Amino acid sequence: MTSSTGRTTRRLGAAIATAVLAALVVTGCSSANDGIAKQYGSGSTQNYISGTGAVTEVATKDRQAPVDFTATTTDGDRITAASLRGEVVVINFWYAGCPPCRAEAKYLDSVHEQYAADDVQFIGVNVRDEAGTAKAFERKFGVDYPTVLDARTGTMQLALSGDIAPNAVPTTIVLDKRGRVAARILGAVDGPGILNTLVDDERSGKAS
Repeated sequence: MTSSTGRTTRRLGAAIATAVLAALVVTGCSSANDGIAKQYGSGSTQNYISGTGAVTEVATKDRQAPVDFTATTTDGDRITAASLRGEVVVINFWYAGCPPCRAEAKYLDSVHEQYAADDVQFIGVNVRDEAGTAKAFERKFGVDYPTVLDARTGTMQLALSGDIAPNAVPTTIVLDKRGRVAARILGAVDGPGILNTLVDDERSGKAS
């Protein structure tokens, strides 16, 4: 016969696991980020970073296993990591009510247009909104690459939850042609220059 203590322990463990997953889905692991922690500590729950963005690059020899994901875009198209092997992939985590996300949209659009014909795939990952809100943002800011809605499933956030994770909104992650994390911009992209360089290094094989 199972003791009441054993049942309580299992229920508590399940509750904790559920809470951890929910936190990942809603905030993109934001508890690991000092900026987000300070916002919550001061009573703000805006959950975005408005700085210029800290860049992390991963040397080719230090890159981990390829990222794996399967998701559906707001247009109903299926998109998988496996189908994008051989291309540089730029993944931007955002939501419509995030001011830095709105500010960086034009720069993301610019780099996307520059490399649209060069085996570079952009993917937007909306971490909070439903389809209507996401599509309205895309129309307003001229976003012309696919978006995945991730608020309910956390599929993309969990797929990128390694050492170089989307620990804030916005975050932009660059995957190399093998599907490995090559670089991250934590915070807003404040111009096309840095992202352009990161993408071009991976596209042309100039990354170290």
